[in-house]
Amino acid sequence: MREAMADSQPTFLITGASTGIGAATARHAVDAGYRVVLAARSEEKLARLVDELGGRDHALAVRTDVTEWEDVEVLAERALDAFGSIDVVLANAGFGGARSFSPAKADSVEDWKAMILTNVYGAALTVRATIEHVKAAKGHILLTGSVAGRRALPGSLYSATKFAVTSMGEGLRQELNGTGCRVTLVEPGMVDTPFFENKPSIRALEGDDVARAVLYAVQQPPHVDVNEILIRPTDQDG
Repeated sequence: MREAMADSQPTFLITGASTGIGAATARHAVDAGYRVVLAARSEEKLARLVDELGGRDHALAVRTDVTEWEDVEVLAERALDAFGSIDVVLANAGFGGARSFSPAKADSVEDWKAMILTNVYGAALTVRATIEHVKAAKGHILLTGSVAGRRALPGSLYSATKFAVTSMGEGLRQELNGTGCRVTLVEPGMVDTPFFENKPSIRALEGDDVARAVLYAVQQPPHVDVNEILIRPTDQDG
């Protein structure tokens, strides 16, 4: 079954797929001819997105907590069982928090722990579960970093997690050098998505803007590896 399916449409696996950048990338990927595997913790949102994308022939929803290895293993297995290959992976799941290390202003220590586990450990587990399948497909792994992973924000532990993702992307690129696989770190600035509790004060990026950047990297010729895309709103000063 897997071998028969693998020669048809390529498969694009996305974590953090229920909203924002992940959902927008899924829409653009289906328009570009990919089947998509959608991973997030919200089964209801994933189910609605599958319907929007044309149903099970085009999209598979897998309830996934990326901080749990067993969940991520199952995600990869179900992708292979459904579509036969994993050609492109976007490790996108993540969230932020308050910008303070002061106990009076900071998030709870449990919120800190969840953010580190999701943004760093979750991205690493996603790569670990899919890397051999991407290598077999001579495919592409993308990680959602951030401008905050290039320029530290005051009091921001979130920045520290995204600096880790920046390093992960370069380390992965070096590991996959010579395999025919490509690696891209996508580093958005301010994006108007559910990530932010309050609407941005400037004209922020939209999920579609970042999704187009993702597809730009993926759709380059096989000998072209776009390693980093740093994308800010025109009016963002930091």
